[in-house]
Amino acid sequence: MTWKAPEIEPKRTLVGADERPMLQSWLDFHRQTLLGKCGGLDGEQLATHSVEPSSLSLLGLVRHLTEVERGWFRVSAAGEDIEPVYGTEDEPDADFDDLAALPAEEVFAAFHAEVDACDATVAGLSLDHVFHVPWRSDDYTLRWVYLHMIEEYARHNGHADLLRERIDGVTGSF
Repeated sequence: MTWKAPEIEPKRTLVGADERPMLQSWLDFHRQTLLGKCGGLDGEQLATHSVEPSSLSLLGLVRHLTEVERGWFRVSAAGEDIEPVYGTEDEPDADFDDLAALPAEEVFAAFHAEVDACDATVAGLSLDHVFHVPWRSDDYTLRWVYLHMIEEYARHNGHADLLRERIDGVTGSF
């Protein structure tokens, strides 16, 4: 039997909550939205590129956002000394380009593991936690990272809408 991305039930965002739970709720919503756009598709469908010459695909988006989660939450905000998940110095865009490196099921497992690790890593940090990002030459707060990640997912979820529609015509809010 061919593996297919699981269908997921969307969860509502919090309303009227304190800032940290509200930010987490919106980030989780956008994480779920990306996974929802992938639901029911097999590895080949997930790896389908948008249009030539673009290498954009749903599987590439899941890989990319796994990488972005790690880079902002664990490496930048928490200062962990860990390697990227997919990219290398020689292939910085491997998250989008090297889709055959891992089966889709393993890509999704890596995404879930990274999200869990990121949430756990920053759980004890204040939203006002300040850190320096050398490759950007600026200081950032964890609050900024949450807002950036919500924006990052929202932008890529728009891409996911178009990719999913191209694959099988499915459209909608999830």
